[in-house]
Parts: sequence; C-alpha cells; structure tokens
Amino acid sequence: MKEAMLYTSLEDKNVKCALCAHRCLMDPIEKKPLFHVLPGSLSYSVATVGCNFKCSFCQNADISQMPSDMKRITGHDVAPATLVEDALENRCRSIAYTYTEPTIYFEYAYDTAVLAEKNDLLNVFVSNGYMTGECLDTIGSTLHAANVDLKSFRDEYYKSLCKARLQPVLDTLKKMKEMGIWIEVTTLLIPGENDSEQELRDIARFLADLGSEIPWHISRFYPQYRYLSSGPTPSKTVQKARDIGFQEGLRFVYTGNLPGDEGEKTVCPSCGKTVIDRSGYRIFGINLSQGSCSFCGETIEGIFDPTSL
Repeated sequence: MKEAMLYTSLEDKNVKCALCAHRCLMDPIEKKPLFHVLPGSLSYSVATVGCNFKCSFCQNADISQMPSDMKRITGHDVAPATLVEDALENRCRSIAYTYTEPTIYFEYAYDTAVLAEKNDLLNVFVSNGYMTGECLDTIGSTLHAANVDLKSFRDEYYKSLCKARLQPVLDTLKKMKEMGIWIEVTTLLIPGENDSEQELRDIARFLADLGSEIPWHISRFYPQYRYLSSGPTPSKTVQKARDIGFQEGLRFVYTGNLPGDEGEKTVCPSCGKTVIDRSGYRIFGINLSQGSCSFCGETIEGIFDPTSL
C-alpha cells in the first residue's frame, strides 16, 4: 500500500483529491450515512448537477437545482477509469454516487460501477429512491448498498414539497430488498410536516415489515434553500422518533445532525452494549467479530467483510 501523492486532509476525516480537475472528496462512509457498510472506511464521492426532485428544503440545491434555477450545467469530464484509479490511489474501499440523484447520471454511474467492482470496490447509491425497476435490474448486483431517503409516508408531502410521489419510493425499497442490496433509510424530520407520532410509526412499521435489520437514520432539519418558514427540529422530536423506531421492532435506529448524541452509536439489540462507538463521522471503537457482537455473539447485519459479497 502506497500513500497517495496529491490530496488535502480536511475536517472530520474528509480528504480532497488533487489528482484531477474534478477534485473529488473522499468522505467517511458514515457521512452517506451508511453505518453498517465497512465502518471507518473512506468512500470516493461522485456527483453531477441535477435532480429529478424539486425539494424545497434541499441542502444541496446549489448543485441539484442548478440546471433549473441557474439555467446552466457545470462540471468536468472525467472518465470512469480515472475515478476508479483515484479511489484506489486514495485508499477508498467504495465509490458513493451521492450529493445529487444517481439516476440522473445513471449511464456514467453504471460504467463506473462495473469498473469499480472489478477492482474490489463497493458501489453505493445515496438516492431519493425514485428509480424504475428496469434501472435497478440493469445495475443489478453491481450495486452493493444504498441509503434511500424516505422523506415521508404521505403522498401529499411528496407532491407539495418534492414534486414527486410516495409509491415509487416504497417500490424501490421493496425491490432493493428482494435484490439483496444492503439498505439504510434516512428521514429528515421537518417540524409540522412529517413529524407526527402516527406518521413516524407508519414509517417504522413499513421498514420493520420490510426487514427489521434495516437501519433507520432520523435527521434533524435545519432551514435550507426555499424552506425557511420553520426553525430546526427540536432534539426531543428526533429522540422520540428513535424510540418509536425501536418500539415498532427496528433493530438499529440512529439520530442525525445531533452531534455527540448517543443515538449515533451502534448498540447490540441483544445485550445492549456498544458494538460501534461512533460520534459524528468518527469511529472510536468496533466490537465486532465476523459480523457478530463481540460481547454476546448476536448477529449485527451489514457489510463488514466485502469478501462475503
């Protein structure tokens, strides 16, 4: 293993590549967030401008909405082989198609993913889940993991705030599960929009029925883009949602955008001990042995050994 020559260390263990004009970021895999995929490893992050949603609260609106808001498209031409080479040079163990919707640049993501897998890199999507079944069939087993936003369990929320619909997202989650893609789900709680106890229970029950091992990330909202009428989500609302997730049978429920919260740690569902000690994007200790709790032997689902794929 040789250290890459051209990179800059950033805060929170991020690394900025300086090998090509794209200057991609190597993020901790936890930032996606994917808490059960090679914890503590670096993921090479790739994105283009554009999105098939129009979320009024988008935190990446400067790139996701650039074509519609600014009537322009910017970026650099970078060959898939260059991305894979850069990821390997910077000791990444996965490539994350993220920040904007991977479906928008699917052909590019697909070509990169095929090369990445041949070089023993995992491929992960951070997605709104609005792709078709044909799209998932095409990428198939080349896609190893995904974090999917389940923004609400109400169709009217998707229509009014995202200019989309709920059912295709639910269909995507079901199909990914059937395909054996590792799934983690994120819900951003916006006060007064999707934070009622009933809706949170509906989300948790859906996920638990789909697979109780699916990690649910519940994130605190901060005013963004065009949605400025609400303040940040109260911390107690996020923590209550986490409690609801456990009550409805989910094994792993996490809090997001609450730095230092205990809800960032992975706790064994059997013995209650911490198996991944995590704060923010930092890992302080892993108590796993071949995917099982080191204390009691309980299986902790996820991708902890890529050779098992």
